[in-house]
Amino acid sequence: MEAVAKKGMENYRFGSVDYAVFLGMIVLSTSTGIYFGCIKKSKVKLEEAEPTLPTTTPKRRKHDFGSEKMSEYLLGSRNLKVFPVAMSLIASYISGVTILGTTSEIYNYGTQYWFIAIAIMLQGIAVSYVYIPVFSALQVGSSYEYLEMRFHSVVRSIASFMFILDEILFLPFIVYVPAIALNQVSGINLHVIAVVIVVVCVFYTFVGGIKAVVHTDAWQVLVMFLSVLAVAILATVYANGLNVLFDDAAKGGRLIFNNTNPSPYVRHTVWSVLIGGFSYWTSFNAVNQTMVQRYMSLPSLKKARASMAIFTIGVAAFVSVCCYVGLLIYEMYKDCDPLSAGLITHDDQLLPLFVVQSVGHIYGMSGLFIAGIFGAALSSLSVVLNSTSLVILEDIVRGCFKMQPSERASTILVKSTVIVLGFVALSLVFVLEQLSGILSICTSMTAIAAGTTFGLFTLGMLVPWANTVGTAVGGIASALLAGWISFGTQFTIAAGELNSQKLPVSVEGCVGNVTLRENIWVDEEQVFPLYRLSYHWINPIGVATVIVVGALVSLVTKPTNMKTLDPDLISPVIHRFLPKECFSGRNLHAQAHKNLLNVS
Repeated sequence: MEAVAKKGMENYRFGSVDYAVFLGMIVLSTSTGIYFGCIKKSKVKLEEAEPTLPTTTPKRRKHDFGSEKMSEYLLGSRNLKVFPVAMSLIASYISGVTILGTTSEIYNYGTQYWFIAIAIMLQGIAVSYVYIPVFSALQVGSSYEYLEMRFHSVVRSIASFMFILDEILFLPFIVYVPAIALNQVSGINLHVIAVVIVVVCVFYTFVGGIKAVVHTDAWQVLVMFLSVLAVAILATVYANGLNVLFDDAAKGGRLIFNNTNPSPYVRHTVWSVLIGGFSYWTSFNAVNQTMVQRYMSLPSLKKARASMAIFTIGVAAFVSVCCYVGLLIYEMYKDCDPLSAGLITHDDQLLPLFVVQSVGHIYGMSGLFIAGIFGAALSSLSVVLNSTSLVILEDIVRGCFKMQPSERASTILVKSTVIVLGFVALSLVFVLEQLSGILSICTSMTAIAAGTTFGLFTLGMLVPWANTVGTAVGGIASALLAGWISFGTQFTIAAGELNSQKLPVSVEGCVGNVTLRENIWVDEEQVFPLYRLSYHWINPIGVATVIVVGALVSLVTKPTNMKTLDPDLISPVIHRFLPKECFSGRNLHAQAHKNLLNVS
């Protein structure tokens, strides 16, 4: 098999044009960091930023992290532009994991996953009108600052530590995925590629801060989208036509859009993709610091919503293109499964193989594709480095340990964190070399922290009577339950106690003596039911546990007095249900403002 793989790829190595395109990505990334970190000087504007709330609302202090210099480095002085931030939001979520994982998901499990685009559109509405207004009104520096305002500093610290752990777990995925893609088409050692990714990303993040990250993300996302779109268009041209494409997909059982099976054990159904996808995407985009930091870098709520709208449409379109490319991959390999034929060793190498074998003969196409994957990795990694360094400074050092470091000490801490996290990402890459099915593994691991944290914020913003005790109990229950299900499922899969739900593949068109791998059927009835759940359900289970347990425990342990509650801590969609006493402070300020105008 290894000989077949070697023979199959030796004619599809990088050419000089491909290397030129790829190296262009590296040069542009480093140049952006140098430009924003060393050349372009910050212009301090005298005029006030557009208010996020009516002028009758008391103005809150804007967080500067101890100095204007740190505010510039971490939030761009809250004066960035909508489009670059929207592109950076896309970069915060779309990584090589999404590109390679989505295409292989369609190839192996069918198009039911395509419904995730609907879930993405729905979460965009929820985030814009339920969650962003709260952060915008409070002008927080870190999203976890909200948890201390609403509940207690301990809740904030725990959520912050969970975020840091979650991001550290995700770091190696961001680096490893593009590394195996580039290794697949170029033959360059995987570890050399990983070093290049980390060094380039750490450099421009270290030097330029969030401005370098946001502006680099903007064009990296464009390159990423154009590369995948170019592959989709050219591969369609070289295919046998759209009618044949969809006919073959239907015959192969890949064209699935109406699987309404109520069983929670089926990997992709209408219900699991819509509900689980909505919950997971909302949990990440509503309260995760990597996203909130970008909302807060904009001067107003209106602009934050505009960036969210661009993000939602852009991501839904991009994921849809990836799903379509998954069908193109099936069309090409419907008669010879690459994994069975030994052309690849991991499902996540399907797309790189498809690119070099379908459009690799076009000069620069392989280079453009890898530049897109590489850019996705750089943008996602830089977002994590920048956001995690902010959380360590603001929530751990200043929030948890109540320290007030000087501007110089803060700068050293933040930039040192960027370097250390880069080293950690590189070290953890070695752990992933034997893993396959990146999309589900990554989703399961991050769902634990994401679901619990999102549940805490949702409980605080939508349940006015929630108190600290109820929140703590709900959060612990959620983390334990989601962790139990997630890790129990992974151990069960590793032990071979679950049947593969992959759709059938063929090797009839393969050259040489190729046989399909034998699938050994096992009786799943003997497996604990929670370990058989589709990975889509882990996140909503975690979120629901926090809200239900937290709300009930709060009711029996002295619920919060809603009459004294600051309405800015509650989502505007709940304001109509709050007692009038909540808004007394705001009304007094409005009256004082009116009297002042009359006097003047």
